Amino acid sequence: MEQKLFYLELSSEPIRFDAVSQLTNVFFDDSNRQVFAVRSGGATGCCVKGPGETDLISFCMEDKGPIRSIKFSPNNKILAIQRTDTSVDFVNFLNNQPQMNDMVVYKGKNVTIHGFVWVHEKEVAVISNGSVEMVVLNMEKKQAKCLKSISMTINWFMWYAPGNLALLATNNGSVLMPVLLKQGTITKLPKLEPQSERGLPERDVTLAQIYGTFAILILRPTETRTLSVVIYLLNGPGLSPKKSHVLCLGHSGRFAINIVDDLVVVHHQATGTSMLFDIALSGETDSSGVVHHTPMTPGRPIKPFSLKMPSLSFDGETKKCELYSPNWVIFQPNIVIDAKLGCMWYVNLNLNVLSEVMTDRLRLVELLLQRTHGKPVLMSILIELMGPQYNNASLPVIENIFDKLNVVYKGHVNAELQNQIAQPSFAKQQSVKSVVPPRVLIDQNDLHAVFATISDTAYCNKLLMTYIHSLAKHKIAAQQDLSKMIIVDLVRHKKFDTLRKLIALSLLHESKPLACFLLSLSSADDSITQMALDMLHKLKANGIIVEVLLGQGKIIDALRLAKSLPGGEATLSARKYLEAAIKGDPLVFYSVYSFFQQRNVRLRGSQDFLKNELCNEYIEHYQNTFCK
Repeated sequence: MEQKLFYLELSSEPIRFDAVSQLTNVFFDDSNRQVFAVRSGGATGCCVKGPGETDLISFCMEDKGPIRSIKFSPNNKILAIQRTDTSVDFVNFLNNQPQMNDMVVYKGKNVTIHGFVWVHEKEVAVISNGSVEMVVLNMEKKQAKCLKSISMTINWFMWYAPGNLALLATNNGSVLMPVLLKQGTITKLPKLEPQSERGLPERDVTLAQIYGTFAILILRPTETRTLSVVIYLLNGPGLSPKKSHVLCLGHSGRFAINIVDDLVVVHHQATGTSMLFDIALSGETDSSGVVHHTPMTPGRPIKPFSLKMPSLSFDGETKKCELYSPNWVIFQPNIVIDAKLGCMWYVNLNLNVLSEVMTDRLRLVELLLQRTHGKPVLMSILIELMGPQYNNASLPVIENIFDKLNVVYKGHVNAELQNQIAQPSFAKQQSVKSVVPPRVLIDQNDLHAVFATISDTAYCNKLLMTYIHSLAKHKIAAQQDLSKMIIVDLVRHKKFDTLRKLIALSLLHESKPLACFLLSLSSADDSITQMALDMLHKLKANGIIVEVLLGQGKIIDALRLAKSLPGGEATLSARKYLEAAIKGDPLVFYSVYSFFQQRNVRLRGSQDFLKNELCNEYIEHYQNTFCK
């Protein structure tokens, strides 16, 4: 049987709670991510589990009837309970226990309360069929006061806690009204009218956030009787919903949506598979500018999950969980709850498996650049493409990948530069950098590490040249370590013309250390010294050039250049130049000696050298050679 590759998996340690039964009801608060298992019968026992291992609260309270909704305030100090259509009870908590004598009751006025959401430690937005009311609690005075409200007919609502955003369905679901609910404020955003003849049921709408932008995702039928997901992004003026993307599902039936690391994951119950979509990737754009996306790979099931069951034996029994169960309830961004099984999972993405499934490497690189933990996988892809399996046919793909990497790299370099320019030096010392780095940054140091693994191959030079030209295309200066690697590779393969062109075009890192490194390789070819001198000339490193010329025995050229240095001829060491000149042509020595005699006359009115110049042996040599 073919081994399936599962790129989606459930968290290995689910949050366990008492399963739903005749005596136990289960509630989930997606704001605090708390699961409430409420057991009725005489007294109401409640066990609350949060996302952390130690986030456990257990308490009992008087049974006053069936509970419709139950949620803690953000600091777990007040418990809100809705039992009827017309009221919500608020109970003080002390040492994780309810203080039933300290209870405040909020009663709606001739309305049916759909539900409530906490917006602050003592503020609750109560949403009914006729209004949204911002209620402020004063538990000491046992008061629940309406601070602000808006009136409108509301059929249903949904809540996205991380953004304090509510979506209100009006006119039987044919109009959707986004509303920001924050402490003391209710802000209506531009409405969305998705042109639905019968109105939209709550099950066909998802409120989420994708790449930092609020999004309304609506399940809609297509002309072929399959379904698609239409995505409206709230990123225009005043957060106006704009139809931006369509996800082509190619199936009909029941669907549910999660957002996993900004990928839209669409679960299809009938086939027991999940499809991945990335709206950051390119798709087919229609005449209205809406981008249509197909799944990145054919739909695949979530990895099978076996649940450890309570047992007296050490090995314990396991139970295979039914995936895509009718009992599953999906919450944003990546939560799956099976109340009948008593489990809450997070849906996670396995990028290593996804990289095996996706055959289009360029598309895969685009996807990995947007993933939170994409860098290690992307690095392994680069090593794979540039490793033993490399062939010339893959060079265009690698070239495109380099360009994709360097677009992100260039953006990061520009952002860093702008941040340095914008911040005064004292602010840079006292504050954290304001530049937000990209999710995945593959810089020259990373590529240097990859190239190091193939430095002995025949094709390394070709890939190095491809990368350096990609850097140049994106106006990114090559760094020293990468430049050294390129120089060594070109010298080893005796490609001196290529090296000269790179230096002439300033495609390599230009620095005094690198020029000196070039000089250290000059024994390989006479032209390398001139290349180093050309680089030093660009750097205006005349002092080093003088030393190089002296080392080459070009004493007159060195002296001519040295006179132009700061301080002029007055600062020149006669001994240094005479020492170099005595080793070569006598006429050169004569010219150098004569120059310094004339220099001495100009400075001191005499041809004589000073004792501290230590030139006695050169004076003697001059007299013995030229004065007889």
